[in-house]
Amino acid sequence: MRRVKLSYETSGSGAPLLLIHGMGSASTAWKSIRPALQEKFQVTAIDLPGHGKSDFDPHQAMDPYSLALLMTKQMDDLGIEKAHIAGNSLGGWIALEMAAAFPDRVLSVTGLAPAGLWLVPTTQRTLLGASSRIMAQYSYKFADQIVKQEWARKIGFAEVSPRWRDFPNEVMVDAVVAYGGSDGYFPAWDGMLTRRFDKSISESIPVTILFGDSDNTLPAQTSQERTLAPAHARWITLSQSGHAPMWDSPHDCVAEIIHTASLVP
Repeated sequence: MRRVKLSYETSGSGAPLLLIHGMGSASTAWKSIRPALQEKFQVTAIDLPGHGKSDFDPHQAMDPYSLALLMTKQMDDLGIEKAHIAGNSLGGWIALEMAAAFPDRVLSVTGLAPAGLWLVPTTQRTLLGASSRIMAQYSYKFADQIVKQEWARKIGFAEVSPRWRDFPNEVMVDAVVAYGGSDGYFPAWDGMLTRRFDKSISESIPVTILFGDSDNTLPAQTSQERTLAPAHARWITLSQSGHAPMWDSPHDCVAEIIHTASLVP
């Protein structure tokens, strides 16, 4: 079977670090922390199928395990034997799946608001999530104009971040374009339904999980179940941070990714 070709960007030097974005996002989500990370690592930011510049293949399974398998095959294509993995939201879940299923390929995992840590999996899409994605499809081509409007910035980002007023226009434009153009959004969402992360990860793989104290997408009450995380995982709560900690707390995220990598035996 033909495998979907994924778009990626590689920069920096050092130990390989793979960055995996979330559902409805793209590799551009990492722009704010990539310059600092590439001083320590050879950073590869990948677009998931149907996200960013990666085409969507309807034959590609979009559940987190299948995407973890795809990421591992992408490592083969890039000539990467082992890598540190950092992922946001769905990307964090994929990183955990990679560590559980392919422990010989993963050096460390840093999950930035990882999805999948819920006791009760959802079984269907929500109306609010579906409608916002549909609206984005019709407006993302005008993102550079839309984000100049205070009301539009609030509608698009107030639920995502307590610091949305401080976001540079480029961050918002990239996010709107990624969201509106993500043909893989609904397939990725469907791939998470009825599932959760509940596998074991070897203690030899350092794991750090970061959640913002203002994460409205994956709130602590329903989606941050610590018993589903590896028992040896470091769990950190970031102040004044939402579902995209790399935007709200970039320095903390960089520091924790570097620290987690340093814990490799």
